[in-house]
Amino acid sequence: MKIKKGDKIIMLAGKDKGKEGKILKVLPVTGRVVVDGLNLVKKHQKPRRQGEKGQIVEIPRSVDVSNVGLLCAGCGRPTRVGYKKETDQKKARFCRRCQQEI
Repeated sequence: MKIKKGDKIIMLAGKDKGKEGKILKVLPVTGRVVVDGLNLVKKHQKPRRQGEKGQIVEIPRSVDVSNVGLLCAGCGRPTRVGYKKETDQKKARFCRRCQQEI
């Protein structure tokens, strides 16, 4: 996967199309990501102790990685990710639009 935890992304499809967020969790086996504040669903929680009230909470659900685009810090637009090897044999990600390292 070319997207990592902590990356800024933009939603390309779905009910939150066009909104920006930050990756909270990456699920590489299923090819999905969890984005902070996007793709929220309501969950009904039972009271845990006696006398406490139940509540409805909103939690972020995972979304397919194909529905998000990585935002480049340089050009500020959604971009594809490329890799290049540096001199010390480390792989570095770069923006395919402006060629700036991510």
